[in-house]
Amino acid sequence: MRRQNVLAIFLLNLSISDIFFLLTMPLWINYYRHDHNWELGEISCSIAGFFYYSNMYISIYLLCCISVDRCLVVTYPLRSKTHRTSRYAWVQCILVYIVVAALHIMVLINDNLKDAHDDKNKNDRCYETYPMEEPVALFNLIRVGIGFLLPLLVLTVSYWKVLATVGQSPGLTAQTKRKVRLLSFGVIGIFSVCFAPYHILLLVRSLVFFQSDDISPQGTYCLFEQKMHFFFSCTLAMSSLNCVVDPVLYVLVSNGVQEEARLCWRRHKRTQTDTDCALTAYNRGKSNNNLI
Repeated sequence: MRRQNVLAIFLLNLSISDIFFLLTMPLWINYYRHDHNWELGEISCSIAGFFYYSNMYISIYLLCCISVDRCLVVTYPLRSKTHRTSRYAWVQCILVYIVVAALHIMVLINDNLKDAHDDKNKNDRCYETYPMEEPVALFNLIRVGIGFLLPLLVLTVSYWKVLATVGQSPGLTAQTKRKVRLLSFGVIGIFSVCFAPYHILLLVRSLVFFQSDDISPQGTYCLFEQKMHFFFSCTLAMSSLNCVVDPVLYVLVSNGVQEEARLCWRRHKRTQTDTDCALTAYNRGKSNNNLI
């Protein structure tokens, strides 16, 4: 990665965030393995939750940084050249880390994890407090607005301008246009598959909470949460897939990685062809010997 490669700096920070999240995966695996029973204490739950949700929104905002950067490069290539420096990229990444971390530290301070005790099953849950409390529901609406709808608007406008400009530019080669399209659809695909289902259900759950008058254990709200729990857990798991698909972005934008992949594929095909030819020659020789 070259120091002046702004896009590579964004992707590097995306990878760093993913690594911190992956370090907490054994804790979450243990949690779900014991049927949503957190046996490791409140501090470890706070740390795991902090890295989980921080990674989600750091990834979302870094994807926004990538989309705006691509939009400026394609739409205003000369004007943006003076501002696109490594310092510019690092400042943006650090600001994203600070803002997201500060918001989630406030959540940790105000969140009472002791309330997440399941009296019925005699176990402790981690960030699964039922019924939802009003401050939590309000914060969820803010998360959906600032953490999903606003980035979705930024991504849509940025890549709409990128694709429109690239399509009308006669000076770009077909390979360059293809690379820009791949990056555009790759970012939008990651955002849609990983983050959209979770935030849609989060919005629905919060709106149902504000519309419900009865939050007793036998009330309509609790019955709704029971039905939605499995699906919401699935969308939460889908949001973790960004750690898996983020490296795809690096492949889409890195000519070096693409070339290495092509070379590996050619070597594999060549080796397979040579092996097939050797086996064919051996079988023919064996058949001729049998005829003699």
